[in-house]
Amino acid sequence: MFPILVILFICVPIIEIALFIQVGGLIGLWPTIAIVLITAFVGASLVRSQGIQTLMSVQSRLQQGELPAQQIIEGVMLAVAGVLLLTPGFMTDALGMLTLLPAPRAAIAKQLMKRVKINTSANFGGGFHQDPFGPSEHDQQGDIFEGEYEKKADEDKRINK
Repeated sequence: MFPILVILFICVPIIEIALFIQVGGLIGLWPTIAIVLITAFVGASLVRSQGIQTLMSVQSRLQQGELPAQQIIEGVMLAVAGVLLLTPGFMTDALGMLTLLPAPRAAIAKQLMKRVKINTSANFGGGFHQDPFGPSEHDQQGDIFEGEYEKKADEDKRINK
């Protein structure tokens, strides 16, 4: 993970600088700066509207008693898109705009959900364990122990005088 972050922190700024130089050479300094500022403002407003839409979808799924895992992942992706759009640069703006589009965002969220195992548990009377992705190999190996506990006052520790 660390080498990937180092590469990103080195390569992304170099690519952005090269793109600034190329675009600035083609259209000039002020139009280049204007494009970067416009994409930041438009992106911020799009992230806000998409975020509200995703929040309403999460609330709707919760009211139906369903797990809104994909909507939560999409909400995190919208936050990442907002950061990308507010970061000056053409490559980060393109990635942020791509993440804002509903179809690519949903596809990426589905791929992320395949890689992440989500365990939820709730206690509605008897309690249950639900894994929205079905049983995994890890569950079948017997490494997971489930149980309930009740905290009681320990009367043996009281001092009688």
